[in-house]
Amino acid sequence: MKASVISYKKEANGLLFTLDKGLMKVTVCKDDIIEVKYTVFDGFNRKPSLIVNAKWGGAAFKVSEDKNLVTIITAKLKVIINKTTNNISYEDLNGNEIASEDEKSITPATIAGISTYNIATQFNSPKDEALFGLGCHPIDTGSINYKGRNQDLAIKYLTGAVPVLLSTKGYGLMWDNYSASNFYGAEANNTKFKYVSESGKQVDYYFFYGPGFDQLINLYRTTTGKAPMFAKWAFGLFQSQDRYMSQDEVLSVKDNYRNNHIPVDVIVQDWYYWDPFPIGSHVMNPARYPDPKKMVDELHKSNIHGMISIWPLFGKGTKDFDTVQKMGGLTSITWDNIVTHTFDSYYDAHNPKARELYWDMARDSLIKRYGWDAWWVDQCEPDNGALLDERRKSDFRIGKGIDYFNTYSLEHSTGIYQGWRKDIPKKRAFFLLRQSFAGEQRNAAALWSSDISCTFEAFKSQVPQGINACTSGIPYWTSDIGGYHYNWGVPDWSKPEFRELFTRWFQFGTFCPIMRIHGKGERAIFSKNWDEDTRAILLKYDKLRYRLLPYIYSLAAKTTLDNYTIMRSLAFDFRNDANVYKIPDQYMFGPAFLVNPVTGKGETERKVYLPGSGQWYNFWTGEKLNGGKTIAAAAPIAEMPLYVKAGSIIPMGPEVEYATQKTNKVIELRIYPGADGRFTFYEDENDNYNYEKGQYATFTLTWNDQQKKLSISGTKGTFPGMLKQRTFNIVVVNGKHGSGSIATTNIDETVRYNGKATVVRLW
Repeated sequence: MKASVISYKKEANGLLFTLDKGLMKVTVCKDDIIEVKYTVFDGFNRKPSLIVNAKWGGAAFKVSEDKNLVTIITAKLKVIINKTTNNISYEDLNGNEIASEDEKSITPATIAGISTYNIATQFNSPKDEALFGLGCHPIDTGSINYKGRNQDLAIKYLTGAVPVLLSTKGYGLMWDNYSASNFYGAEANNTKFKYVSESGKQVDYYFFYGPGFDQLINLYRTTTGKAPMFAKWAFGLFQSQDRYMSQDEVLSVKDNYRNNHIPVDVIVQDWYYWDPFPIGSHVMNPARYPDPKKMVDELHKSNIHGMISIWPLFGKGTKDFDTVQKMGGLTSITWDNIVTHTFDSYYDAHNPKARELYWDMARDSLIKRYGWDAWWVDQCEPDNGALLDERRKSDFRIGKGIDYFNTYSLEHSTGIYQGWRKDIPKKRAFFLLRQSFAGEQRNAAALWSSDISCTFEAFKSQVPQGINACTSGIPYWTSDIGGYHYNWGVPDWSKPEFRELFTRWFQFGTFCPIMRIHGKGERAIFSKNWDEDTRAILLKYDKLRYRLLPYIYSLAAKTTLDNYTIMRSLAFDFRNDANVYKIPDQYMFGPAFLVNPVTGKGETERKVYLPGSGQWYNFWTGEKLNGGKTIAAAAPIAEMPLYVKAGSIIPMGPEVEYATQKTNKVIELRIYPGADGRFTFYEDENDNYNYEKGQYATFTLTWNDQQKKLSISGTKGTFPGMLKQRTFNIVVVNGKHGSGSIATTNIDETVRYNGKATVVRLW
């Protein structure tokens, strides 16, 4: 919509433009964060953003003007407004274009009988641009790159959305609109892309300038909130099944893991433990769970944590239903209950009072009462099947459902996170959610990819979806290892093809931010469904995950403290290598590991592209290879191809059966020579919020490749119970020496470290 600039006014934080049709506001949030609002109406929406929680300080900027253009200049950007069209382009300080609008539009529309306006912004897109992000869409089998393809961004069952897009041109976009939306990535013969929201009265988006992806994610989380630390146990193995039916069964799972010395940290109680009571009764059926507190206490005695599934739904005939209904806290949105075939009601998560009431009920009935450690936040789309127009027509406390179609899970998680922080202050929150939206990471939310099927096809789709979810700024993603269902039934896990599927998925799960077994049918590592060869492979990867906990937990701290991303699209580290743009099934896990899941049935070899110009090591053999080429990587069933970047420093702990069993007194430090390297090691008390008060410790490991010198900095910070002394077993990887998942026996150098800076020469 080509509305021309009539005049503009400089304000403290930007420029307000009066157009011949409407208004436009360009806000300088920071030197590298710009907000653009545009409307054809007389004013902007005054409701506060649900996704932005930053308080901007007002960055310095200058304004220049000529006959055709108004230019805002910050310390990092030029924002150029065309007076004739109101289109905005973004340049770096050297005048190189980063991105440019093609058109903003607001068009009358009628949707579900509601008179509203479609909101759209179209950008120009160069041929060599690649686009990543937009959330998690578990059954999308398209490529990882959104250049040239479309995506439905209406949150519903099996379709997620995070309205954040990252470009290899060095910028990011976040759309501050909550209605059902669509992304079109192939407009005008693939020279433009556009984002269209079905309802609203203004364009509202944020522009981030990196140019690196890490900086873009940093700016996104600066805008929407940091991801808090999970407890250390959350990075171990979750054992779950649809579903454990009794207290005795849950405890038998605990016994089978511990008695067989198989590492695990969490056992999950999935849904319908309340049967035959209505959903939302928040009762564990006493006939099957006679003493839930004792059950959770028994888990804790075995150093296992408990997670329970609680839904945001209420069935009629319960005291809780009546209470929520009486205070006006129910919506007209119902779920066609697949168990009872009743239509059960969603509470209004957009109503702060209803959120508080919902938390109070769950806290007193289940969470705090029995000592559960984590909450599986299921069915929070809200899912009402094909009745999406009923969601649009519903009335939330904040406004019409059509305008808040995508934010239910965000608001629901806000309520339970705020409640947890207030009422359970010494235990870090962990919420597993089926849906995510921009900002949800601040609510201790991990996203899982929903009810996917137990097939290689479904598995293959999970890899790019996990990568793109994390590229959208949501740092913690997971899938049901093995898939959830097989044609809605239970797979025969004893069959060779399902054993192969589970093995390959488990290998992938080992290198996901959160590692979870879940789905229909017995698939615990101790299960009789596995032959001993399969079990040996599963144990190898389970033990490797636990040996890598010092590395993973340090990266989790970097995620919280520095807004880092653990599961990394190759564009994070190799943005200027165009060969990585279309690779859907490779990613970096932290700075060291190149992960290459095997997603084809019967595959014993797969293509692996080694990005960049540096060297790589085969993790299993120690073989050294040059980057910038594609190789045929051996992939026998026991091995997922795994490569380590030269210059990596990987701290590996001892073999343990749960995350906090040992104190990392002895750490194997693997150094992969061929480039300089650096890694910051982090420790804290593992499960409270004292780290927010600065009670944690770090030291930095630095490898000088030319001098073959490892420098260990002095320890910064303290916390109660921290180690005063530790031992580093240093291994410089060379061929078989230092390769594989087992602890290295012939150490190159042993260092006793007492927290003071030290230098080790290795030649």
